[in-house]
Amino acid sequence: MTKKSEKIWTGNVRDAALTILMAVEKQQAYSNLLLHQTIEKYTIDSKDRALLTELTYGTLQYKMTLDYYLQPFIKGKLDDWVQQLLRLSLYQIHYLSRIPDHAAVNEAVEIAKRRGHKGIASAVNGILRSVLREGVRSTEDIKDKEERLSIETSHPLWMVKRFISQYGFETTEKMLKENNEPPVTTLRVNLFKRTVDQVIHQMTQEGHVVAKSEIIPECIYLINGQAARTTAYQEGFVTIQDESSMIPAYVLQPEPGMTVLDMCSAPGGKTTHIAEKMKNTGKLVAMDIHQHKLKLVKENAERLGFSFIETVEMDGRKASAHFAEQSFDRILVDAPCSGLGVMKRKPDIKYTKKEKDFASLKPIQMSLLEEAYKLLKPTGLMVYSTCTVDLEENEGTTQLFLDAHPDMELQHFPDVIKRIKNQEKEGTLQIFPQDIRSDGFYVALFQKKNS
Repeated sequence: MTKKSEKIWTGNVRDAALTILMAVEKQQAYSNLLLHQTIEKYTIDSKDRALLTELTYGTLQYKMTLDYYLQPFIKGKLDDWVQQLLRLSLYQIHYLSRIPDHAAVNEAVEIAKRRGHKGIASAVNGILRSVLREGVRSTEDIKDKEERLSIETSHPLWMVKRFISQYGFETTEKMLKENNEPPVTTLRVNLFKRTVDQVIHQMTQEGHVVAKSEIIPECIYLINGQAARTTAYQEGFVTIQDESSMIPAYVLQPEPGMTVLDMCSAPGGKTTHIAEKMKNTGKLVAMDIHQHKLKLVKENAERLGFSFIETVEMDGRKASAHFAEQSFDRILVDAPCSGLGVMKRKPDIKYTKKEKDFASLKPIQMSLLEEAYKLLKPTGLMVYSTCTVDLEENEGTTQLFLDAHPDMELQHFPDVIKRIKNQEKEGTLQIFPQDIRSDGFYVALFQKKNS
């Protein structure tokens, strides 16, 4: 089967979704970054953008499950784009009841004609009609419990086994199922400018449906509409941030007038949360290794109204060459990690990560913590956080750091975060995606003893 030169089918949601799926598969591009580009490139109408997002993420989230369902109906080898088209179409047939089956099939056939030829269109039509006629096979046919969970939730088997060995089958099953649920849009109200009630009133007046969080006081949920298009966002009254990533600023306990370092700051969600708690006074340094990412920090700070943030382009592993030792009251180390806590928002991570990748992460995490240790004042507080749920990266790295530094102690969190305070374990907290329907996240709070 051969593919014609690609032509953009302006306004066609399914063809646009197929383009994104192909880029993710072939170039390991990030689906969340491609969505905006594709909306512009394909001139997707505003009323169809939610469907484009759902088709893209849904097909990615259930890729392995869809392949399992399709396998009995496919004879011979298919071109990659045809396989993606079949996944996309079966996702609509099997998971989206509001889209008529015949519409999903007809659209697939038309795309196959445009991207290929009549022979491919006929094959696509035949496979999908057979699926409709015979139905998909049951996953109960898979006898091995771990393999069945892998296929049902579409997570690689090595990942399923790793999580089960760390947290047990029940917790793992809940987590993997939650990873396939649609993410909730969470906003952090900028209390430096407005109260939560003021923002909710304003957004409600504009026709948005919003709700208060019961966990983080300044977190609200946006039920409809695009956050970045709201007046509240454009005027700097809110910023888009996952709820679990709002925890570190609380745990760090920054105060006005302090000297604070955010060692891996981009894109600036946690930095500006810290700035809000410092009431725009003191010294707040936002460090990152990438200049283009620091630009995002500056843009966020400017939109939210924080003028005292100093940005420094630097590898955090060399921070002590730039700053005097024991010069910071508070340090946040939001370290590079495997990102296994954000698979709900970035489902492509499931298929791009490999188990061998973990070996290179711990040395980076430890190096950052070592530098932070040098820069922290006696009695100062330091937070280590990640957006992963991997035990080795989280508790493993924490314990390794404590073993190397007897003068660092874990401290209990301040009693301000509702509902999840009881999940704290001696100064550490592992949030799973199913806990608060948010990203998986880890936080540890250290204090340096006064020598």
